Amino acid sequence: MAGSSHGHTPAAWTGVIIAFIGFCVAGAFMVMANPLGFWAGMVVIALGGVVGMAMRAAGLGQPKTLHAQPARPVRETVGAES
Repeated sequence: MAGSSHGHTPAAWTGVIIAFIGFCVAGAFMVMANPLGFWAGMVVIALGGVVGMAMRAAGLGQPKTLHAQPARPVRETVGAES
Protein backbone atom coordinates (compact mmCIF):
# COMPACT_ATOMS: atom_id res chain seq x y z
CA MET A 1 0.00 0.00 0.00
CA ALA A 2 2.53 2.52 -1.10
CA GLY A 3 1.37 6.08 -0.68
CA SER A 4 -1.39 5.14 1.75
CA SER A 5 -1.88 7.26 4.84
CA HIS A 6 -4.06 4.73 6.67
CA GLY A 7 -3.70 5.26 10.40
CA HIS A 8 -1.36 8.24 10.19
CA THR A 9 -3.82 10.74 11.66
CA PRO A 10 -4.13 12.47 15.03
CA ALA A 11 -7.30 10.48 15.76
CA ALA A 12 -5.58 7.14 15.15
CA TRP A 13 -2.45 8.04 17.11
CA THR A 14 -4.40 9.35 20.09
CA GLY A 15 -6.72 6.35 20.22
CA VAL A 16 -3.85 3.88 19.99
CA ILE A 17 -1.77 5.65 22.64
CA ILE A 18 -4.68 5.73 25.10
CA ALA A 19 -5.45 2.05 24.40
CA PHE A 20 -1.77 1.16 24.88
CA ILE A 21 -1.72 2.89 28.26
CA GLY A 22 -4.86 0.96 29.23
CA PHE A 23 -3.21 -2.28 28.09
CA CYS A 24 -0.19 -1.54 30.30
CA VAL A 25 -2.41 -0.72 33.28
CA ALA A 26 -4.52 -3.86 32.82
CA GLY A 27 -1.40 -6.01 32.41
CA ALA A 28 0.27 -4.62 35.52
CA PHE A 29 -2.82 -5.12 37.66
CA MET A 30 -3.31 -8.62 36.27
CA VAL A 31 0.19 -9.56 37.42
CA MET A 32 -0.56 -8.02 40.83
CA ALA A 33 -3.78 -10.11 41.01
CA ASN A 34 -5.95 -7.01 41.43
CA PRO A 35 -9.21 -7.47 39.47
CA LEU A 36 -10.45 -3.92 40.07
CA GLY A 37 -7.29 -2.39 38.56
CA PHE A 38 -7.45 -4.86 35.67
CA TRP A 39 -10.99 -3.79 34.80
CA ALA A 40 -10.02 -0.14 35.16
CA GLY A 41 -7.34 -0.76 32.53
CA MET A 42 -9.93 -2.43 30.29
CA VAL A 43 -12.13 0.66 30.62
CA VAL A 44 -9.17 2.83 29.55
CA ILE A 45 -8.69 0.57 26.51
CA ALA A 46 -12.34 1.08 25.51
CA LEU A 47 -11.96 4.80 26.17
CA GLY A 48 -9.14 4.89 23.62
CA GLY A 49 -11.51 3.58 20.97
CA VAL A 50 -14.20 6.07 21.89
CA VAL A 51 -11.75 9.00 21.86
CA GLY A 52 -10.37 7.90 18.48
CA MET A 53 -13.86 7.69 16.96
CA ALA A 54 -14.85 11.05 18.46
CA MET A 55 -11.74 12.70 17.01
CA ARG A 56 -12.45 11.08 13.65
CA ALA A 57 -16.00 12.47 13.76
CA ALA A 58 -14.53 15.90 14.59
CA GLY A 59 -12.52 15.80 11.36
CA LEU A 60 -9.12 14.72 12.69
CA GLY A 61 -9.20 11.30 11.04
CA GLN A 62 -8.63 10.16 7.50
CA PRO A 63 -11.08 11.85 5.10
CA LYS A 64 -13.76 9.66 3.57
CA THR A 65 -13.74 9.15 -0.19
CA LEU A 66 -17.16 9.36 -1.79
CA HIS A 67 -16.43 7.25 -4.84
CA ALA A 68 -13.40 5.07 -5.32
CA GLN A 69 -11.80 5.66 -8.69
CA PRO A 70 -10.69 2.45 -10.42
CA ALA A 71 -7.22 2.38 -11.86
CA ARG A 72 -7.08 3.32 -15.52
CA PRO A 73 -5.93 0.52 -17.80
CA VAL A 74 -2.59 0.95 -19.49
CA ARG A 75 -2.94 0.82 -23.25
CA GLU A 76 -0.35 -0.98 -25.29
CA THR A 77 0.87 1.33 -28.09
CA VAL A 78 3.79 -0.68 -29.43
CA GLY A 79 3.33 -1.15 -33.18
CA ALA A 80 -0.01 0.68 -33.29
CA GLU A 81 -0.61 4.10 -34.72
CA SER A 82 -2.95 6.49 -32.96
